[in-house]
Amino acid sequence: MKSLRIGGKIRRLRQERRLSQAQMAAELAISPSYLNLIESNQRPVTVPVLLRLAEKFQVDLASLGGEGDEQLQTDLMEALSDPVFEAADVKASDVKELVAQLPAMGRAFLGLYQAYRRGGAGDSRFGDEADGEGGIHALPSEEVTEFLQRRRNHFAELEEAAEQLWQENGLALLTLQQDLVKVLNMRFAVDVEIASVDAMQGLLRHYNPLTRRLMLSELLPLPSRTFQLAHQIAFLGYRKEIDQAVSGGKSSSLEADALAASALANYFAAAVMAPYDRFLEAARSTRYAIDILQHRFGLSFEQVCHRLTTLQRPGNEGIPFHLIRVDIAGNISKRFSLSGIQIARFGAACPRWNVYDAFATPGMLRVQVSKMPDGSQFFCIARTLTPAGRAFIRGGMPQRAGTLAIGLGTAISHAREIVYADGLNLDDPQVVTPIGVSCRTCPRTDCADRAMPALAQRLSIDENKRGLSTYSMGG
Repeated sequence: MKSLRIGGKIRRLRQERRLSQAQMAAELAISPSYLNLIESNQRPVTVPVLLRLAEKFQVDLASLGGEGDEQLQTDLMEALSDPVFEAADVKASDVKELVAQLPAMGRAFLGLYQAYRRGGAGDSRFGDEADGEGGIHALPSEEVTEFLQRRRNHFAELEEAAEQLWQENGLALLTLQQDLVKVLNMRFAVDVEIASVDAMQGLLRHYNPLTRRLMLSELLPLPSRTFQLAHQIAFLGYRKEIDQAVSGGKSSSLEADALAASALANYFAAAVMAPYDRFLEAARSTRYAIDILQHRFGLSFEQVCHRLTTLQRPGNEGIPFHLIRVDIAGNISKRFSLSGIQIARFGAACPRWNVYDAFATPGMLRVQVSKMPDGSQFFCIARTLTPAGRAFIRGGMPQRAGTLAIGLGTAISHAREIVYADGLNLDDPQVVTPIGVSCRTCPRTDCADRAMPALAQRLSIDENKRGLSTYSMGG
């Protein structure tokens, strides 16, 4: 904790309590001049001062940690990489200082930038839509992603609800789909029908609350049918638990609430299909072999990967994974990180991530050991998939399938726990791929894949030299 730059947080705490430096210094048993130096990040905060801070002001010391600062710094650097800020000549050191001194200002700037990207620049509604911390609300999808990230993508109340469903109805893995159909029929008086493509009119699931009929498309593979059955049970039988969890997200709109509720119904469905203790034990015993877990629990590749990111029950945690889902154009439709890796939020991500290489070898599992500019290393796997219901023929003409790719990874310290790392010499620098978050935030000057100049470095073009790329300045 001594090395953390938390002066700005302490100053904000003092201002919120409406205390002078002299008053707060007296509470902490230090001199006002020393407190002034702490608030200016010119002196470290000692352990005794931290303990008095926690005692006198009921401060959670974890909230003073640097994880949130690092994420804010990365997000700001990514936002400032937008060409609209090119003339501002903002340096990485400027962003670091802003986060250390005025984190609330940094978050407000991010909110404004998000509003700008939505086309709302200059909109008079900004003031009305601002949240309690003075920020501007993000897109509903972004709000839900941040909500899940804050909860570490683990919801104990929904895990308990799924376990309750199993106990009360005598569910079994081998007959789970039929069991869930019976639950819907016997407990909720809902009839289930597997309907034709024409009858579904482009939908994969349709529940009619008046007729109490649940229609599932014939295009859904078996794992997806089971998933949709459990998803419907979530709303019919456990809406209270879902709404309580959603209410803790402090979203800005009904749209965000609805999207969060749908995400949590999906969470419940995954917990039903892969019960926590049984799934975690299987993951450990197979060393996270995704193909075996698919067959053992009747899941798809994406369902297994997503479920692995939720295994964070206190005292019985699985490996902390990150997950990213992208399309062939590079758009990120799902992102979550417990591994500590930073995932791009605005614009394109680093093309060196193996999740993009996966498109070159459809269906093949790709393995990568990667290294970020700060030295942190990660072990990642990636594979393409075709979402349920996308590949079919209509009117005699094949429709475009819309392939996606899933990337799943963790810190290199956990690599030996994963079967896909077998045979790799993790200590060999030759197997490591240097990556970044995005070109504009990455400081690497020797990258052949660089698509644009780095924000933190001055662009220098020499007509007599050509690097690995137009914007590469050599090693």
